[in-house]
Amino acid sequence: MKSIKIRPYIPEKLEIEELAPDHIRLHAYPFEPGYAITIAHPVRRLLLSSTVGYAPIAIKIDGVAHEFDSVRGVAEDVTPFIVNIKNLKFKIKEEAQSQEKLEVFYEFNGPMELRGGHLDNEFVSIIDADSHLANINSEAKLKFSLIIQKGLGYVPSESIREEIGNDYIPLDAFFTPVKKAVYQIENVLHESNPNFEKIVFEVETNGQVEPMDAFKEAVGIMHSQMSVFGAELSDVPTSNNRLNDDSPELKILLASVDTLNLEHRPSNCLQKAGIKYIGELALMSESDLKNIKNLGKKSFEEISSKMNEIGYPIGMDLPNDLVVTVNKRLAKLKGQN
Repeated sequence: MKSIKIRPYIPEKLEIEELAPDHIRLHAYPFEPGYAITIAHPVRRLLLSSTVGYAPIAIKIDGVAHEFDSVRGVAEDVTPFIVNIKNLKFKIKEEAQSQEKLEVFYEFNGPMELRGGHLDNEFVSIIDADSHLANINSEAKLKFSLIIQKGLGYVPSESIREEIGNDYIPLDAFFTPVKKAVYQIENVLHESNPNFEKIVFEVETNGQVEPMDAFKEAVGIMHSQMSVFGAELSDVPTSNNRLNDDSPELKILLASVDTLNLEHRPSNCLQKAGIKYIGELALMSESDLKNIKNLGKKSFEEISSKMNEIGYPIGMDLPNDLVVTVNKRLAKLKGQN
């Protein structure tokens, strides 16, 4: 006969194996049947999507106007040289780790084969030091600078354009330092019950961060995301009764963007993008707004300022019931047009 429980068993065993300098295996157990996958899957997703890394986001090369140009005396055209730069794994040295963005300058004289290791300086080191970058011919000079940024995931060059100067070429940025994050669920015997479970994690990084640090960061992010439920749930609204047609929030959010009195250029950009209501702007993130075609920095700043004035800054976290209601009302309004 099974014993009656009033709470699930809390696992207490954690074993760590170092398979290589940047590769570990973790064993965590014993979990109640069915609990292991509930924990393992979100941790894996956070490892792959939310581990901070560094990547070059822009390059400036003396004498080069665009990525399809060439440099006199350098065997490679600019495009393959940029590809080689993007493939490098930069590790920020301790004295510069407090900076989210770093600009580094380089100058090399030929003849030489330029490799990743040549980019080591007082701020950065290159993990894949033997990677080929370019061949510089005799009496030729290659002078360039890089902007190296801290970030998450992948950011396309189009989204980086307005973050840098006009003399820089934006690069697709691959920040994720985690190369591998996989898990297995195994059965383990606990208190005569063979159905308890063990999580076996394997985590491998590219050397920018230690795999154990990446794992701790993922678990910390999961804890912080769950902290929203630490509030008194009785204080959370459970219906949309407060959001009737006369509510001040809906009156603002369902109003036309024309009421913001924007200048012609930002107004025209929003019109071409099919954005007619303030609520559509309130539901956008900063990156969503910046990605609107032909919307420049000044237009973005003007729209942001106007939204701040009415109490709905771009990227603001709105209550879930308000988001649901606004989406429904906007769909209805647009369907009538």
